[in-house]
Amino acid sequence: MARTPVAGGRPRGGTEVPRGRTRWWRVAALVALPALVLLPLLVAFAGIVFSEDDDRGEGGRASERVPCAEALAFGGAVLPAGARPTGGCTVQGFQDIHYSAAFCMPRTGVQDWLIHTYPDAPQPAAGFCAGEAADLCLDLNHAAGLPDGVEAHVVRVRVVHEDAGTALVRFTAFTT
Repeated sequence: MARTPVAGGRPRGGTEVPRGRTRWWRVAALVALPALVLLPLLVAFAGIVFSEDDDRGEGGRASERVPCAEALAFGGAVLPAGARPTGGCTVQGFQDIHYSAAFCMPRTGVQDWLIHTYPDAPQPAAGFCAGEAADLCLDLNHAAGLPDGVEAHVVRVRVVHEDAGTALVRFTAFTT
């Protein structure tokens, strides 16, 4: 005979219907256990990410200061006469190597330096330089003007005319 509950949740006859056992503690344990294991891992990961040195470049690799002559030589160049490095020249490396240098030089000597350094290179572009603000830009690789024997696969030169007599040259050379 089936028991039929009446108002108030009690069946007729005054006896209480036994409720089924709930297994909420098992569900809570199944949810809490992975959370307790993953939470310390998440905290450790966040600590590593936020504690990294700010001197990181592409791909999160640390930059190391090098002599500007080394950075330029990697791309087949030398520091032009009358140039003075600004900031530091750096190298980043893991699987690929990325050198960068910045220097100021007389504005009138930029074209001669580029022609002497890369005689087979195309004419430097003026104006728009692949999303960068520069007055002149030159992108080279072994198929487009980079001399044989240069260790770098790509060389990029960006020139900004600071004033009537000075140009800021940003030089990068890297492997791909």
